[in-house]
Amino acid sequence: QVQLVESGGGLVQAGGSLRLSCEASGSTHSIHAIGWYRQAPGTERELVAGIRTGDGDDTTYVDSVKGRFTISRDNAKNTVYLQMNSLKPEDTAVYYCHADAWIGSDYRAYWGQGTQVTVSS
Repeated sequence: QVQLVESGGGLVQAGGSLRLSCEASGSTHSIHAIGWYRQAPGTERELVAGIRTGDGDDTTYVDSVKGRFTISRDNAKNTVYLQMNSLKPEDTAVYYCHADAWIGSDYRAYWGQGTQVTVSS
């Protein structure tokens, strides 16, 4: 099993910055990919940024955040970060940490509880 705990959300003015953290515990060695999704009211949950682990981390971003958001990880702390700069009101959403992991022969998805990000105009 993998447990994910997010932190770092809050209220910020447009143009400001926030850094989200996601600390993983449990079978962290089995994580194949980890990243951040977000969901605004009335919309579907979307992938914001992700890292596919391996010899070299392969990162991906949704087009709307490219150049503004950066995903990174600290393996020693089992923590993934999402640095969000130049925030816009449309970035307002609940942000969820997500991980895919091989647990035995099963490929499983895990979610954190979510953290609210609100960007005021």
